[in-house]
Amino acid sequence: MPTTRETILVALHARLQPLAALVLREEVLPERIPTAGLIILRNGQPGEPEITPSPLRYHYQHRAELEVIVQAPNGRASAFDTLIAAIGAAMEADRTLGGLCDWVEPEAPASVDLPIEGAAALKAAVITVVLHYTTTGPLA
Repeated sequence: MPTTRETILVALHARLQPLAALVLREEVLPERIPTAGLIILRNGQPGEPEITPSPLRYHYQHRAELEVIVQAPNGRASAFDTLIAAIGAAMEADRTLGGLCDWVEPEAPASVDLPIEGAAALKAAVITVVLHYTTTGPLA
């Protein structure tokens, strides 16, 4: 039986699947970026929980990360903005991931343009997604 953490990360990954971009989880950066863009979900860190002693509960603010990458010779900024907006809309449509999570809160991206020798430049950002959830134990 998967842990609460894994169940929530799987649900977040599934929530992003309908987007036009290729959505991967814990994969290495592929050699080619799809035309619609690429999103790689990184598991991140659950951090130190707040603990409620009775009944015993661990309240996490898990910080997962989305690596978002767009590559295009023209209109890169617009394509990137469209993809970021689609990610935001997907998360806003269900902030609890079907009741698995107390709240899902993406943070604003800080984008960067990366030149690639002999190819179109990349526009990329890491979006931290804070997953608020409660478990009965640190390994549950």
